[in-house]
Amino acid sequence: MSAHNDSHNSHAHGADDHGHGHDDGAAHSTFGGYMTGFVLSIILTAIPFWLVMAKVFDKPATTAFVVLGFAAVQIVVHMVYFLHMNTKSEGGWTLLALIFTVMVVVIMLAGSLWVMYHLNHNMMPVSAHEMKNMP
Repeated sequence: MSAHNDSHNSHAHGADDHGHGHDDGAAHSTFGGYMTGFVLSIILTAIPFWLVMAKVFDKPATTAFVVLGFAAVQIVVHMVYFLHMNTKSEGGWTLLALIFTVMVVVIMLAGSLWVMYHLNHNMMPVSAHEMKNMP
């Protein structure tokens, strides 16, 4: 009877030991993965630096948009290679939290810019010529 209990206990305790790991979908990075992220980060920093310092584009607005594009790509690189965010980790909750955060930030920034623009436009002082015509 003790042999039966031992085999039952070993089966109960060994059920989770197949492979000694949990496959929760989270990415477990290696040194190569971190180095790939690091090299991509350096490249995505060096190119915008060169664009600004060499004054490649005539208009500063074009340069700003290109630099912002590189910044967005670099954010994705950091999230994938260093924060290990993907659609499988934690049942997709990290991606859902990221999407919600991005939406809140976009709404706050757009709303703030909209309010500041309209305050600036509506609160501008009138010219001296217009002051003479006021009652």
